[in-house]
Amino acid sequence: MAVTLVNPGGLPEVGAYRQVSVATGSKLVFVAGQVAWDADGVTVGEGDLAAQVEQCYLNVATALAGVGASFGDVAKLTVHVVDWTPGKMPLLLDGIARAAARLGVTPVPPATLLGVAALDVPEHLVEIEATAMID
Repeated sequence: MAVTLVNPGGLPEVGAYRQVSVATGSKLVFVAGQVAWDADGVTVGEGDLAAQVEQCYLNVATALAGVGASFGDVAKLTVHVVDWTPGKMPLLLDGIARAAARLGVTPVPPATLLGVAALDVPEHLVEIEATAMID
């Protein structure tokens, strides 16, 4: 694996992600922000943040697989959530857990969570982008 995830001493441990990733491969992979579209471009889970988070993670996994990578190669995630409030955290974590169960992985690379006013399509509630490293 080209990415090692670390929680250095002196920083808090956060269950949803690790604080640092060390990437040692030879190719960087940048996955465009993935929204809750299925393969036909139909929005999955309209109005349901957890369902949309799950679909976004599945789409990131599909994009990674398309270039010979997996979540084990992800060095960083950026998550954009429409009208973010801390009260939405359980839905976000539920969606991640559902995706992890379906994918058979624990996606915990360093992550940045950003609240945004809107995304490209009004029914989209979340967009997730990834940076990975492969050999």
